[in-house]
Amino acid sequence: MGEWSFLSDLLDKVQSHSTVVGKVWMCVLFLFRIFILAAGVDTIWGDEQGNMDCNTKSIGCKNACYDDSFPLSHTRFWVLQILTVSTPTLIYLGHVLLVIRKENKLRRRQQQKLGEKWMTKAPKYSDEHGKVQLKGALLCSYIIQLLLKILLEVGFLVGQYFIYGFILMPTKISFSDYPCPSPVHCFISRPTEKNIFIIFMMAMAVLSVILNIVEVFHLMISKLRSDKRRKSLIPTEMHPLDKPNHYSSEGVTPC
Repeated sequence: MGEWSFLSDLLDKVQSHSTVVGKVWMCVLFLFRIFILAAGVDTIWGDEQGNMDCNTKSIGCKNACYDDSFPLSHTRFWVLQILTVSTPTLIYLGHVLLVIRKENKLRRRQQQKLGEKWMTKAPKYSDEHGKVQLKGALLCSYIIQLLLKILLEVGFLVGQYFIYGFILMPTKISFSDYPCPSPVHCFISRPTEKNIFIIFMMAMAVLSVILNIVEVFHLMISKLRSDKRRKSLIPTEMHPLDKPNHYSSEGVTPC
């Protein structure tokens, strides 16, 4: 778990700048993907090629059979998936930290020029405690990283099918090309246990897509409600016919 600590620390900082749905997505990423992958999956897979039994002892045949069926190990594929999907969130975190740093400099500049007649513009996105509001450029940045995560998750789900050619781990794989002298059958170790983890990791990826889609709609609905509330607070201009009539000093009503 130590190799994931740096990524976990960075993603943990994003929680304070995310919505409620974003915090749920982060919990799913930490508990059900990173923790499971670091704690158990690598132990179950182990040396998958070494644990595979084939009905031949021809040199290089076992390696060719495994490489043909598994160009990339499932564990390495999931590590690449988690790191890639987390990248847009880390880019958003960098944007947030840059905005907070600029607005903290703006506050210090305001304090130095407090006695002067003119003042610089007020901070727009953050408060004194570093809490940001999702609006303007930050809101756009947040929605863009959500859309990127959706595309990446779907891309990895489709890529998993095209790389392995199947969803579940087969009990037996066959290979008949060079360097095998004849068709060879190889048997995977603990296929049922591996299938459980494959289904679990795919379910977590689908859940991640659903959470990101829900968060996009949540932000859109919240934005529409806030705009409607803001418009309702703006006082409507008084119609010219509703203005009171002004009488002349002679008591004659003007036409």
